[in-house]
Formats: sequence, C-alpha cells, structure tokens
Amino acid sequence: MTEMREIEFAPMALETLAEAEGHVAVLVDGEGTLSPGARRINRLTKGALARAVGSDAWGKLKDGEALRLSYPTGMAAEAVHLLRIARRPTITTARKAGASLAKAVGNGALTLLAENTRRVDEIALGLALRGYAFTDHLSPEDTPRGTAIVQCKDPDPVAEGYAPKAAVAQGVFFTRDLISEPANVLTTSEFASRLQDLSDLGVEVEVLEEDKLAELGMGALLCVGQGSDSPSKVVIMRWNGGEGAPLALVGKGVVFDTGGISLKPAAGMEDMTMDMGGAGVVSGVMKALALRKAPANVVGLVGLVENMPSGNATRPGDIVTSMKGDTIEVINTDAEGRLVLADVLWHAQEAEKPAAIVDLATLTGACVIALGHENAGVFSNDDRFANDFLRAAASEGEGAWRLPLGDGYDSQLKTLKADMKNVGGRPGGAITAAQFLQRFIQDDMPWIHLDIAGVAQVAKETSFAPKGATGWGVMALDRLVRDRFERG
Repeated sequence: MTEMREIEFAPMALETLAEAEGHVAVLVDGEGTLSPGARRINRLTKGALARAVGSDAWGKLKDGEALRLSYPTGMAAEAVHLLRIARRPTITTARKAGASLAKAVGNGALTLLAENTRRVDEIALGLALRGYAFTDHLSPEDTPRGTAIVQCKDPDPVAEGYAPKAAVAQGVFFTRDLISEPANVLTTSEFASRLQDLSDLGVEVEVLEEDKLAELGMGALLCVGQGSDSPSKVVIMRWNGGEGAPLALVGKGVVFDTGGISLKPAAGMEDMTMDMGGAGVVSGVMKALALRKAPANVVGLVGLVENMPSGNATRPGDIVTSMKGDTIEVINTDAEGRLVLADVLWHAQEAEKPAAIVDLATLTGACVIALGHENAGVFSNDDRFANDFLRAAASEGEGAWRLPLGDGYDSQLKTLKADMKNVGGRPGGAITAAQFLQRFIQDDMPWIHLDIAGVAQVAKETSFAPKGATGWGVMALDRLVRDRFERG
C-alpha cells in the first residue's frame, strides 16, 4: 500500500532555515515581492532570490510553477524553490503549486514557508496528491521519503482544514493502488479481502459469493466470470454516518479483461488490469468517507469478475437472464462490463433502496474516442443530479462532460432472440452502452453513469498524478456527497 508523504504544520521558525536539509520552498507573488522568510533566505544566499525574481526565467513562470536554485550558498539545503503564486490563489492554482513542488522535490525532505498566502491546506493537498508513486513491486529504496514541514502563521487551523483533504487523498491513493496492481496479485478474492479491511474504519462490508449470486438470479454478471478460475463476487460497503436513504455507488470490477471468446488483440492487453477502475473509485470514495467520518449514508457495491476464455466461457450468441428478469443476447463477450453492472445496479436498488445512484466503469473505447483523456463521459436521467455532479467535478478539477441519451440510440439494442442485445454497433457506442444500463434503472430513480475509460489510467502524467492510475472521481464524488447528501 502506498503511504502518503507525512506533512506537518508548524509555526514560523526562520532561524532554522540555514540548517534545513533537503529542499526549502518559498511562496512569491507575481510581483516578485519577497516575504520575511524569503528575505532571510535572500540574505543567506547573498541576493540569489532577488536575482532570480528579476530574471527572464521568473517572468516566464505561470501561477503555480516553481523556479529551482540548486545548492544555494550559505544554506545546507540541496535546493531552494521559488513558487510563483498569488496571495489569494484559486483552489486549482494552490493545488497545482503544491503538485509542482512535489514533482520537483521527489522523496527529499521539504521545508515550505507559507507566510502570506491563503489556501495553504490546498497547497498541501496538491503536494500530497502529486507525491504518489506505486512502488509495491520495486526493490526497496535505500532512502526513505522525507517529511514535509509547512511553516505558517497559524498552523493549527491550517492542519484542521487539511485533515479532511488528507482523508480524500488517502482515498485517491487507495484507488490508484488498486488500479495499478497486476491481475495475478489483485484477483477477485484479493480485491474482496482488501475491501473487507475497510471494516477497521467503521465500514460495514458484506461479500456475496457465487452461490448467493446464483440464488439472486445474477445471470448477467455470472456469465462474464464463468470462464475464469477466479470466483465472481459482489462486495457491498455501507457507510452509515447520516440519516435517510443512502446514495448508492456502483462500480465495474473486471480485474482483467481478455475480451473472453471475443478475444482482444494482444497489443496493449496488459493495460486491461485497469478494467476494475470503476470498482477502484467506489472503494476509494468509501475509504475517504470513513476516514473523514462523513455525516452521510453511502453504500458502495462492486461487481468483481475476471473475463477469460476457456471451455466454460460464455460464447457470442449465448442468451442469459439478468437479475431483473430481462434476457440478453451476448453478441460480443468483450462488452462485458455492462453485464456486470446490470445485475449490480438492480440489486443495489432492490436491496439498498437508495435515494440516488451513480455507477462508474471503464466501459467503452468509444468514450475515449469521443472525449480523449481529459473528460469522463456523464450520462443521466436527471438534469439536476447531473448538474450537481458536474459542478462537483469542476470544483475538484476533474474533467467531466455530459453526453446524450435517447430512444433512437436505445433502438440499436433490439434483437430478435432476446429482450435486448449487449451491443448496439459502432455508432454512438458509449451512448448505447449507457442506454443498456438505463434499462436496469427503476422508474423515478435519479441515476448517473460515468464512463471513465479515458481518465482512470493515462499514458502521461497529469497535474496531480504521475503516469498511470489517476484516481479520477474520488474527489468529485466526495464533493457530491458533501454538497448534496450530508446532513446539517
């Protein structure tokens, strides 16, 4: 499990700067005004900071970016970093400033002087998020990660403001860890075991095994995993911190997706370890809610399966019966995520009686073609609910874009042999997948489907994450819970 960088908040102690080891960072506004701490460092370095803020390199920096002065004279530090940031930065700029600092510092110890700038807790959040690295399968490093000490005028309220943000960051890390694990490690059983550990945080965890899933009639979900030696499971996580009907979060948890009998090409198949990304996000949200003791009722349900070809695997042309009772002709076994979600969505509504429901899935390549890696696809039957989520995502800097639903797309799922087929052809592929899921949403149930195929794992670094798993959605959904579902 990836450990977050330890961040401590302390009173200003300018007399310690000359001896501070590792990295020292100061915040400088766009005018180049040096704070008292920066002026002290300027004196120690015989005017190096003043020369730096008067340079062409400083003038080219954007808000939230840093200029590095290596091995400064008169200090023990390896480097001094000048972070360009307004005294009243936006939340996004503050987080990006912390993230750029985390990238520059790496594992080194850090002393950050945050004297005259607002949103110090947001800077710390950016520092924590970008400091992530998945190293579970690398040889141990010789040097441990250094502590980050943030010196500020009023450390206690800043630390208090940072605490719930740190809880969310830990949820993001949990999601990233799950998505990053190889499938030979994160089997369905191992995934369920890690979720059972959330009970230590006060989450009520229930695991439904294959015999129970068969008893419930989850033929759609079970048909996906029947070719694998890994048993299919549904894990239910309940956080009971509030009152009334819960928000239900439902995640696709295909721990590896070969495509089944409709086998994927070999090139790039190794990336299908991330096909449990929806379940990973749900798990991260539940951990964040528990860590910050959210005053809300939220239930997370994840369908854990592995899609493998074998003599027992589902074939194209097979017809299965969902928990709802609808029959589905499986045209393509590589369109398996919607089969998993169909049964878990129905069970969530039948058993948990939620106030609203959000599902997440790395569902379609079509969504990646439509939106690239900048935005998740958002589909909903409820304008107000969708707008609430879009505002939450925007406030947390997580890209999301709403796409349409409609009867014309729904008609693409017609088939002569069953109530529906599991694919609607290439045109509007992300939309027809959402239309399929909507058939398993009960009347008057506010529902959002998030297709996160393009954002769950990316091939280049983002502002807040290195290359690989991003944890997209944990912060947005935590914000949605705060804004709409928490009591008081």
